[in-house]
Amino acid sequence: MTPSSPSAARGRVAVLGAGPAGMAAALGAIRAGHDVVVYERYREARPAGNILNLWPPPLKALRALGVDTDDLGAPTHSEFRNVRGRVRVDVKLDEDVQRAFGGGFIGLLRPELYERMLAAIPGGVIRFDQQVDRIEQDDRAVTLHFADGSRAEHDVLIGADGIDSLVRRTLWGDAPKREHRLHIFGGFTFAEVPGTVPNTCVLTHSRTTQGSWTSIRHKGRDGHQWWVLTATDPEAPAPADLKASATELAAEFPAPLPGLIAATEPENVQRWVLRDRPPLKQWSKGRATLVGDAAHPTSPYAAYGAGMSIEDGYFLGRALRGVDLTDLAAVQRALQSYEAPRKPHTARQVQMAWVLGKVFHHAPAPLRAVRDFVFDHTPFLQKVAGDSNPREINKQLALIGD
Repeated sequence: MTPSSPSAARGRVAVLGAGPAGMAAALGAIRAGHDVVVYERYREARPAGNILNLWPPPLKALRALGVDTDDLGAPTHSEFRNVRGRVRVDVKLDEDVQRAFGGGFIGLLRPELYERMLAAIPGGVIRFDQQVDRIEQDDRAVTLHFADGSRAEHDVLIGADGIDSLVRRTLWGDAPKREHRLHIFGGFTFAEVPGTVPNTCVLTHSRTTQGSWTSIRHKGRDGHQWWVLTATDPEAPAPADLKASATELAAEFPAPLPGLIAATEPENVQRWVLRDRPPLKQWSKGRATLVGDAAHPTSPYAAYGAGMSIEDGYFLGRALRGVDLTDLAAVQRALQSYEAPRKPHTARQVQMAWVLGKVFHHAPAPLRAVRDFVFDHTPFLQKVAGDSNPREINKQLALIGD
């Protein structure tokens, strides 16, 4: 996507939130030729978590948005295995996709993605320490009301403000989050650990727990990220010692997972409770729309939350190109053209992540042996997770211009 020509009408676009969704939306709207302000409530752009994976479509979108993706992460090849090492799924991307993007997804740490995206955004676009308390809109403009009593008017508002989005709540009302009743412990290390294989991702499942690891690259250093995921009471307090809890969960898994956790500094271990929201039938209303977790929060089982957020920003920017943002009807058409093809794709990823969490971690005890026999001795899981994923990746890549 190239920047719009100087003759295109310039509109006033506000983005609420400076995470990957907000930064991608800002870059998309800037390259569409509009004036953009990003309002971020914190004093800096803060990565939400540490470990991250990005598939080829968001990488292609980042490149189209002007973000430097050179040596951003470690290309990987992914397999699902059982706890005894039997391969259940081999995620095979087309050879031309692997050549173009170095493999399957890349493993990286969130801070470097933030740094790369921030470097692509012109100075002064992001305004930090800006708390928006209330949003109004009419046929003419969207008005943001700030905690300090000030206000600002824009032609279009993009809600990139996460799973607890004020923009979503303003447009569509409040609704409870969907508890997955799962939590994940994750961390990273640059130590050399026996049993690791370069450019590899191994997702392993026992009867009740997932224990996984993958290669990463961070600012020129090669290392590994890991995670363990299991059922929990979402209301229960977090364990006092996250590394000790992860160590206990990983004890039943083969090398190198226990060694990777042992080599991880305690401050590099984090925990998340998994939640999402059921898909919305409509994202946009009037002059406002949603991107990223504000529109479609998803569990890490999709390995696509940040990636879909980046794609949203790219596609929204493309929809806004050449649009007179003072014309409400034109804005509404543009926002609808953005969200219509995104909703089926994102809803599928959200629901697949939900279902996989249920199947792997909430199956009744008598059914677990049956489930594992099917996964070990039939191509069912390969078709569901291994074959469908490359097809979906190819579809998204075809939609993203160079």
